[in-house]
Amino acid sequence: MSAPLPEPLFVTEPYWGSGRDGVLKVQHCCSCGALRMPPSAACRECRSSDLDFVEVSGKGVVVALTVNHQQWLPTMPTPYTLAIVALVEDDRARITTRLVGFDEGEAKIGQYVRVTFEQVADDVWLPLFEADPTRADQSGPVPEPPDLSSRLPAVHTGTKYEESAIISGHGQSQVGRRLMRNPLNLTVDACRLAVEDAGLTFDDIDGLSTYPGSSMPGGMSEGGVMALEDALGLHPTWVNGASETSGQLGAVQAAVLAVASGLCRHVLVFRTVWQATESALQRQGRALPSSGPARGMMEYTLPYGAASAANWIAMQASHYMHRYNVGRDAMGWLAVTARTGAGLNPEAVYRDPLTFDDYMAARMISTPFGLYDCDTPVDGAVAFVISSADVAADLPHAPIRFESIGSALAENLSWDQGTLNHMPQSQGPAKHLWTRTDLTTDDVDVALLYDGFTFNAVSWMEGLGFCGPGEAADFIDNGRTIAIDGPLPVNPHGGQLSAGRLHGFGFMREAVIQLRGEAGDRQVPNNPRVAAVTAGGGIPSGAFLLRRD
Repeated sequence: MSAPLPEPLFVTEPYWGSGRDGVLKVQHCCSCGALRMPPSAACRECRSSDLDFVEVSGKGVVVALTVNHQQWLPTMPTPYTLAIVALVEDDRARITTRLVGFDEGEAKIGQYVRVTFEQVADDVWLPLFEADPTRADQSGPVPEPPDLSSRLPAVHTGTKYEESAIISGHGQSQVGRRLMRNPLNLTVDACRLAVEDAGLTFDDIDGLSTYPGSSMPGGMSEGGVMALEDALGLHPTWVNGASETSGQLGAVQAAVLAVASGLCRHVLVFRTVWQATESALQRQGRALPSSGPARGMMEYTLPYGAASAANWIAMQASHYMHRYNVGRDAMGWLAVTARTGAGLNPEAVYRDPLTFDDYMAARMISTPFGLYDCDTPVDGAVAFVISSADVAADLPHAPIRFESIGSALAENLSWDQGTLNHMPQSQGPAKHLWTRTDLTTDDVDVALLYDGFTFNAVSWMEGLGFCGPGEAADFIDNGRTIAIDGPLPVNPHGGQLSAGRLHGFGFMREAVIQLRGEAGDRQVPNNPRVAAVTAGGGIPSGAFLLRRD
């Protein structure tokens, strides 16, 4: 097996060097006794910096797992089994790892395992896990979901910043699987359409906001604020470009805050993806993939072959299915319903009918995710104009207002150290959303739920309270509830599963189109007035309630 390796520095050296003497070592808080993974500068439980490393038994319990069938790394053959293992000494300390010595599909959640080491460099030993023969017939405890109620803000009273801003315009460029176009051209196209839709000119724009800025490789940015400003000769008084926001639509939240503070009157918010073309260029040898040691969050996932969010979120999905004793039905009907909506959307990239049987028969990517559980990489750009609410009367279209925005961080920003029974970071923003409004789930006419993977949408559906934990399949009712003419239409444009991955921004655009009544054949009936929009396929994430007058 071969994958990018970690780079042991400072506090990580004792952990990656554990295999030197065959004993697992993890960080330990000398103040409260908690074990800490990954190693860091303070104890998450008590915030003490009095930390050391201690030897542990190397025994744990499998609390989530996935069999990966997709070859993300060219030198790493498939299939292989990835897992999250909770240490028996402290189940808050977990290791994303690879299981060895198991036949495909043999490993189970609740299985006791023990560490074994694979030396992959002079100073790096990967902790792998194999079955613990001393507990072969036993099932271990699986951590309970945490109570997040104490971590959420109180119900908001008084004036809300959301009331100061509106969506005055939207635009979308050409969207396609491999357009082989300069991404900045896509950005300019979307921005031009958004500004025209708002009845403005580029000279009216005094703010720019984008996600993720110029910092994210792999076809996830056109170059950010500087590239667009240079292309169009804009002169904003405020700019923002960052990846550490409340999901991709954190760029919209930042624009609302800028307008509410009086910094700007018209902020142009944009997002461009061209991952499909970037991948094609790499295959042709015309672009070089990013390389180097595994760092940051990837230091504890990539060396094992957990190279994709498909792997990370699949492990949460496996835990969800184990905990609530459910199958893939909820995920399957979300995929089928998305394709039905895409069939009515001339902009969608996949419009051919999809049946539930087609979904179940598709090849596996990373269990329990099959081909149709995964969104579709595309090239495209989406832009909005966020304007001061006091210009609403002057707009050519009905203004779309921000009723509330949820952005609370109530969980650990980690794929493996926090909650396991749903996608990380759906619960905090979802519950925060309802503390800033008098509206309830009964008021929502259409839901645009992030579906980078079908399970993401399940997590948002339950997190927002449309149904209880583990109840998504019954709530969806074989697709009837979430159909365009159902009680809660979900992603009527096809979502990212079938319309294409515009990385969060496509959902807000569809909400605007639906609330304006401009969706054509896919228009939700009965004059929708309130839309829920979520963004973020993991960490961090955000949630919005939009409404029209």
